[in-house]
Amino acid sequence: MVTVTFVTNDNKSAQAPAHSNLLRVSLREKGGIPFKCGGGLCGTCKCRIESGLENTDAIKDKERKHLTEADFANGYRMACQTFVNGDVSVSWQPRPRPAPRVLPPTAGSGSEA
Repeated sequence: MVTVTFVTNDNKSAQAPAHSNLLRVSLREKGGIPFKCGGGLCGTCKCRIESGLENTDAIKDKERKHLTEADFANGYRMACQTFVNGDVSVSWQPRPRPAPRVLPPTAGSGSEA
């Protein structure tokens, strides 16, 4: 078993079998790595391996389409393409929360004199 620590999610950690896919571990254990792959937005599961980069598999061709050599040098990978065979800690850029929706006042809801 390996330990995956989701740094951005309050250092939540999860146990997974060796050679597990990082995004699948995140989904199964509610780790929080953002993704919109199914919606056609490939590359949205970009994350940074904070520690344990040596415990990840080789960079895939698909990752090379979305990340730069500088990204790889800084520990970035695509969670959907990355398999881990040892302990890793991973972080990501949190998605901005949508602004609260403000509805316009409706007729009859204000004070009428």
